[in-house]
Amino acid sequence: MSITHHPPEDLLADLATGALGEAEHLVVGVHVAGCARCRRFVQAMEQLAGEALENAEPAAISDGAFDLLMARIQEAPPRDTRPSEARNVDEEEHRDLPEILRRCRLGKRRRVAPGVSVQPIDLPGRGKARAFLLQSAPGTRMIEHTHTGTELTCVLKGSFSHAGGRYGPGDFDYGDEDIDHRPIVGDEGPCLCVVAMIGDLRMNGFFGRLISPFVRL
Repeated sequence: MSITHHPPEDLLADLATGALGEAEHLVVGVHVAGCARCRRFVQAMEQLAGEALENAEPAAISDGAFDLLMARIQEAPPRDTRPSEARNVDEEEHRDLPEILRRCRLGKRRRVAPGVSVQPIDLPGRGKARAFLLQSAPGTRMIEHTHTGTELTCVLKGSFSHAGGRYGPGDFDYGDEDIDHRPIVGDEGPCLCVVAMIGDLRMNGFFGRLISPFVRL
């Protein structure tokens, strides 16, 4: 697998230090798992962070800090363990997904546009971003759009192209409110991506604005 597009170094550093939300961590982690170059960078950052912790001066804590921590843990609401409609991907489709995704649980697939469907990824945390699998049929042409927040995408199968170039398996794409693009899916087969998104799509042009209220990822 030849990977051309990589996450910015600040995202990789945030992955190494645990500063990313769950959805962003998932998408960047999928890329890093398949990219030796980015994996080396993350490992170097983890080593630097570990050395910094070892050399840091110990900080004094107040009396009773441990008791206060334990009290807060006991007061926390119990985790909801009721059965959900989500299902483990090992039991269903996409069995050839990266291992990090095979450990996740998926919701029901839904169609959001002609040739385009999304499948939410059930994450236990409450980060700002939501994660989902995005599948598009060969040759699909998206309407030109930007974002009200951020969009992190890692290609799992197939490809898409826009002004930034061609994105194939393992490639990482970053979008925000400063970027306008119109992805076009390659003709070689369906394109499957894992996405972490904050905010919504903002369609450009008259037709885009007309259908924008009906497109929710």
